[in-house]
Amino acid sequence: MSIEHLANTNAKHSVDDEHHDFVTMTIENQLFGIPVLQVRDVLGPQHINVVPLAPKEVAGSLNLRGRIVTAIDVRTRLGLPPRSDDDPGMSVVVEHGSDLYSLIIDSVGEVLSLPASAFESNPSTLDDVWRDVTDGIYQLEDKLMVKLNIDRLLNFDSAQNE
Repeated sequence: MSIEHLANTNAKHSVDDEHHDFVTMTIENQLFGIPVLQVRDVLGPQHINVVPLAPKEVAGSLNLRGRIVTAIDVRTRLGLPPRSDDDPGMSVVVEHGSDLYSLIIDSVGEVLSLPASAFESNPSTLDDVWRDVTDGIYQLEDKLMVKLNIDRLLNFDSAQNE
């Protein structure tokens, strides 16, 4: 679905019925969402070059149409077990500042347009690491979607202090 289509779809919602659009992804069977306007690209498995002495969350770098992109293992960032060797995962490319980052995830889902009224702040029982990199949750019909905060997810200062 194109960004233009999403913009036209949003224009149909009334001000009282504000919606937010998310690219959804799954990591360790948990649904996450990133605001659609922060997503630059979705990629299948990529060749990643290891970067020596990088933080543990940095899987390496990849070449995306001539531009070097830092690859972040979101599982590691969230304190989850590593993916199996036979599952290379996928990448969602986001822009942070003037740099591009490839977020390595398990799979990409659909684009969801969710009402602002469905948003809830993080529950107090949420793990501290997750609380640091998320904004809150959306209650869907059969599951929860955790909203990732890209700025905090890519802030490794707090991750290195653990």
